[in-house]
Amino acid sequence: MQPQWLAAGLRLALYLDLALVFGLPLFCLYALQRDELCGRFARRCRALALGGAGAGIALSLLALVEMARSMTGASDYAAVQSHVLAMIVTGTDFGVAWCVRVAALLLFVLAGINLRRLHRLHRLHRLHRLRAPSAVLAAFGGVALATLAWGGHGAMHDGAVRYLHLASDVIHLLAAGAWVGALAAFLLQAWPGSTPHGAALALLSRSANGFARIGTRIVALLVVTGVLNYWLIVGPAMPEFTPMSYGGLLAAKLALFATMLGLAAANRFALAPRLAAAARTGAPAPALRAIQALRRSLLLEAGIAALVLALVAVLGMLSPA
Repeated sequence: MQPQWLAAGLRLALYLDLALVFGLPLFCLYALQRDELCGRFARRCRALALGGAGAGIALSLLALVEMARSMTGASDYAAVQSHVLAMIVTGTDFGVAWCVRVAALLLFVLAGINLRRLHRLHRLHRLHRLRAPSAVLAAFGGVALATLAWGGHGAMHDGAVRYLHLASDVIHLLAAGAWVGALAAFLLQAWPGSTPHGAALALLSRSANGFARIGTRIVALLVVTGVLNYWLIVGPAMPEFTPMSYGGLLAAKLALFATMLGLAAANRFALAPRLAAAARTGAPAPALRAIQALRRSLLLEAGIAALVLALVAVLGMLSPA
């Protein structure tokens, strides 16, 4: 059965949006030092994540209405009745997860607005030293992202297998969100309109090199949970590998993921050392060349990540049979 493309598009938008809502504050939490947590870059990350939280609420509302329309077979959204929405929200696991997601995003927005107000009043010094703002925002974003697991194959099981699959899906989503958030953070630092120099260049170099340890753990989590999810969905049998089948789209996803690993390895072992050398010497020409090369690699990796999430959105609506 072919997926409904509007529903798949909403799923993709939610994956991308909530990955940023979780991943950007998380990046600030582990990559930035205490004084940097109240700097311009950290504020830009929080502002982008705050906008993403607002967009996530709107996308979640659209996804709920689209599910109700699909369930009832209505020809347009005007025909969707309120009692159907209430039934989904109160009578299904998807609805419970939806409520948790919207609540987490609302709390994210409230916390983000309050932090901006405190920053204007110059009362964030102690909070930043404790890393509390980024931790709170990352926690709310992580909860919102994790709820997407209840819209996939994991929610279709019963008993202990259900909980195992949902837990694996949640870990997979959070690891993917951490990777997407890191990509977005690096692009913010290396964007053409704000070519870093001085302290900003040093921050980009240090965070790019420091991401290696986190990145290795992220990849390990993605691989382990991906293999487990495949086994729980497909089992020992091989799926069909025609272009638009579950197996064909899964093979495309794995190929793109392998390409992302190659780009990440090139960033780690080739581009990051060049950037570190340029930051040490302070020479503008080598620094500019290193930043431009890193920027191109990051843009390509981010594009591939978006394609991977698009395939994930479609795969979650297909049967492997």
